[in-house]
Amino acid sequence: MARSSSGIVAGLTVAALAAVGFLAFQASANVPDDLGKPSGSVSAKASTHKTPRTAKTAKKDPNALPTPSGTGVRVVYSTGADRVWLVGAGNKVKRTFKVTPGTVDPAVGTYAVTSRTGATPGSDGTQIEHVVRFAQVNSIAIGFSAAVNGATEAPDPEKKVGGIRSSRADGNAMWAFATVGAKVVVVK
Repeated sequence: MARSSSGIVAGLTVAALAAVGFLAFQASANVPDDLGKPSGSVSAKASTHKTPRTAKTAKKDPNALPTPSGTGVRVVYSTGADRVWLVGAGNKVKRTFKVTPGTVDPAVGTYAVTSRTGATPGSDGTQIEHVVRFAQVNSIAIGFSAAVNGATEAPDPEKKVGGIRSSRADGNAMWAFATVGAKVVVVK
């Protein structure tokens, strides 16, 4: 009986490894070529806010898509204006909205959405939903989210957090738009 059990366990192990290998191959075949490869302008350095920011209004229309902000379907996030644009085909802005940044900003550059979570407690203890992560700075996850209670207050400046908060309606739009692998362009 022991010999028979060993054969079954070995067979199940081989089958499990084959399944994992197949799924890994399938996943890698569907990953964009540039996923995980930083663009020439991305550095590991990120800024930490020391004082509250105000929106920069260098342009006449603060809602206008910043130039340059990349091409193609993408999310554009301006760390200087605390604003997000969801850009569809033909460089058409589908939606733009103000956000409340965390205390740690990602570096300017091009990223891809790496993971999503439907609901979870935020690093500040607030229950959040529609978490869309795209970067990490010194083990701090950077991503968009919305507080379930609708709060968008600035985080405690003494804590290092990477959550970029939006309203629930804007969080719903981000969730529908930015799936895993979606392009995120961070501009100043």
